[in-house]
Amino acid sequence: MTIAVDCRMITSSGVGVYLRGILPFLFKSGNEIIQVNCNVKPFSITELFFFPSSVLKQINKADIYYSPFFNVPCGIKIPVLTTIHDIIFPDMPQLFSKPGLAIRMWFLRRAIKKSSKIFTVSQFSKSRIEHHLGLKKPVIVTYSAIQSIFLDYKSSLKNIQKKEIIVFIGNIKKHKGLDYLLDAYKLAKEEGLTHKLLIIGSKDNFRSADNKIFKKIEEIGSDSVLFTGFVSDEILLETLASASLLVQPSLYEGFCLPPLEAMTLGTKTLISDIPVLKEIYDSYPVSFFESGNSIDLKNKLLEILVKRRENQLSLPDTLTLKYTFEKTASIILNNL
Repeated sequence: MTIAVDCRMITSSGVGVYLRGILPFLFKSGNEIIQVNCNVKPFSITELFFFPSSVLKQINKADIYYSPFFNVPCGIKIPVLTTIHDIIFPDMPQLFSKPGLAIRMWFLRRAIKKSSKIFTVSQFSKSRIEHHLGLKKPVIVTYSAIQSIFLDYKSSLKNIQKKEIIVFIGNIKKHKGLDYLLDAYKLAKEEGLTHKLLIIGSKDNFRSADNKIFKKIEEIGSDSVLFTGFVSDEILLETLASASLLVQPSLYEGFCLPPLEAMTLGTKTLISDIPVLKEIYDSYPVSFFESGNSIDLKNKLLEILVKRRENQLSLPDTLTLKYTFEKTASIILNNL
């Protein structure tokens, strides 16, 4: 079988991780894999109406077209499979303008209409897709997974010295929860917490409707709340491994990898009790706090970092390898 795989988003942070994870196993499957690469941006007018004929000719020679996201170029005449990572648009419409929401939902419905099968990354996302769109087509769960670089780094770890650092990975979009993490952190500092809060990501690339986040950081102090800027994989691995705690205060996710990455490297995690995180991390040694509750988050920060002062976490291989891209690719291949 010949599978055309849309690889245009392979360098992105979310969809790209998933695509980079499954691609080696698609190649190993014995199928012929056509990597679709061109300069046409996903979700663009060109993709919808003027996709290059030379690329379409190559795609339509294949048996299956697979898109790792919910964008499907025009002119594809073979069966289409797509992965929808989450369905935040109708679940949290307050995050989008009315035109923005309408456009996103149009692309989503278009992808679903054109897809013979749909994959998603959690049972939670599957339930939300079926709830909003009432699908008759199959929705198949193909969990995301830990990247091999984390497993390789884990095997080389010895006795790493933990630092008084709390790590947050993400941006300042409202559903990521940084707003109330800052509230909780400020309260915890007032009660004796000495750890610094490290936000992994570029301050310049973070988007917000107002300056509320940055005002809170100024009130806390830039010596306590730090932005890393862009970090290489090596620095990310070192930072996560040496941190005392990773906090994931999300209000909404499709899967959410940072807690798994942190635990793989021996770092404790404190995560919100939203349904998808309760699903994904049900059997893991995580600490949960009430989603959106800065007081409960503050109390858990103090309990873990001031009162307990536990040693480094050790995640067993059964949990480290619970989610693998080999398993994910296998499910996709079995549903071609």
